[in-house]
Amino acid sequence: MNKSFYPVGKLPQDVLARMLQRHAGADDRIVVGPGIGEDATVIDFGDRYLVVKTDPITFAADRIGWYAVNVCANDVAVMGAAPKWFLAALLLPERKTDEELVESIFRDIAGSCRDLGVTPCGGHTEISYGLDRPIVVGQMLGEVRPGKLARSANARPGDRLLLTKGIAVEGTAILAREKRPELHGRVPEDRLDRASAFLDEPGISVVREALLLGDRCSRLAMHDPTEGGLATALRELATAAKVGLLVNQDAVPVFRETKELCGVFGLDPWGLISSGALLAAVPPDEAESAAEAVRASGIACADIGEVRESEFGLKAVRQRRTGALPAFGADELGKVFAANP
Repeated sequence: MNKSFYPVGKLPQDVLARMLQRHAGADDRIVVGPGIGEDATVIDFGDRYLVVKTDPITFAADRIGWYAVNVCANDVAVMGAAPKWFLAALLLPERKTDEELVESIFRDIAGSCRDLGVTPCGGHTEISYGLDRPIVVGQMLGEVRPGKLARSANARPGDRLLLTKGIAVEGTAILAREKRPELHGRVPEDRLDRASAFLDEPGISVVREALLLGDRCSRLAMHDPTEGGLATALRELATAAKVGLLVNQDAVPVFRETKELCGVFGLDPWGLISSGALLAAVPPDEAESAAEAVRASGIACADIGEVRESEFGLKAVRQRRTGALPAFGADELGKVFAANP
């Protein structure tokens, strides 16, 4: 009998849900434990909550230390917490690791921590057999006052859905940086240069806008779209909050560079890794002022839909036609790296 193996990317949601139900621990001080749609664990320390996140960087090799810090910081910030301390486990490939590689990763970690006001405070390094590229597993810790905690489960019917920047910022940058030889001659060089620079502009950090929204909104649900793109993030948020969604696909910003690179590889931007975009559900009477505050800080922000009752389901409107919200079993980026490692 042939075995069926899971594709590259996150575990299927139903599988993960079963694993968490069977094996997750319990502790009275855990305010937010493991669950689909929640970005980090929250532990009660009395006058403050400790917010903890761990995440690996596996697709990218270039600037991997920078990715690790920013991706983990995003997941802490969307809980309403200020990122404070960072640890990293560096798994390095045999016969490919030298001082130049190690120095570049340490330099990226130190520089990105400095930019965010985070202190690197520990971790682990080793050269591991069987790897063809470095892998960094980051862990970020932050703090938040109990009354300012944000979580995906906070979304309520009637809330407006806000999205910052645009979808697939990270995926666009990875494609441009890791697959440039294959894109040469198929995408103009100036647009490849801009796509490569998406790490910094518009940038994959959402810390600034997350903390800004946390200060302004009376109740807030935020989620960081990563693997599986915006479509998966919307489904995860709906699962955590037990709500339905109506999303206006035509209102979701997609960069020209993203469309072109996805077109070359036959990818759908809605399922492409999307760090850099912040998804937020905010009370309807606060949505406009919250979006304006984000725009005033120099960050694009769009209203892309509404939270509905769970019975409504997960739907999307495109060119005035309503259908099911797109679904992706794995991140679109996996198609490129599985076929062209």
